[in-house]
Amino acid sequence: MNDLFDNLRPQIEEIYPSTFLLSGYADSFVLLSEVMRLSSISPFRKMQTPMGHYTGIELTNCGPFGWVSDSKGYRYEQIDPITNKPWPEMPPLFHQLAKDAAKLAGFKKFDSNACLVNHYQIGDKLGSHQDKDEGEFDSPIVSISIGLPATFQIFGKTRSGVEKEVELKDGDVMVWGGDSRLIYHGVKTIKQDKLNPKLSDRYNITFRKA
Repeated sequence: MNDLFDNLRPQIEEIYPSTFLLSGYADSFVLLSEVMRLSSISPFRKMQTPMGHYTGIELTNCGPFGWVSDSKGYRYEQIDPITNKPWPEMPPLFHQLAKDAAKLAGFKKFDSNACLVNHYQIGDKLGSHQDKDEGEFDSPIVSISIGLPATFQIFGKTRSGVEKEVELKDGDVMVWGGDSRLIYHGVKTIKQDKLNPKLSDRYNITFRKA
């Protein structure tokens, strides 16, 4: 793909109510380069949860607001608790990609001000949860997959009982909102890609309106 994303021939599929998959939409090579640059400023880390445990996967943020977790709870903050500086500026190409993907999925006014980057390694997973720490739920969520493939689980309106599983590959973009904005979702254990055994990491870039 020559451009960051292919606006001419996007493959869009509604995989669940108000939930869309844009297959191979993003140029992961360009995005990964930016992820590495951002993580050199605000490094990946595991954060403590209110229950005293630590997140199972490493994460970092960019943009005006970053998602954080500690003994006080889950929330968005403008300052990185490790560097004590503002989170790195969201790259313009990140912001534009999220805006354009949301528009293609029918969410025309999405303007992200928070970008969370998760780093998965083989054996990592993400349990069933809702994205509900934002100040409003009118805006969709845009999520980009880079690297190792993953199985995205949609549990629906309850925490248990998988209603849909979606195989996400490098460069795939998911957008969900509307009635599905608060669906429970997760990621199954990341496995080695037998077709690409040297690949050991998955990055997930998620855009929200904090």
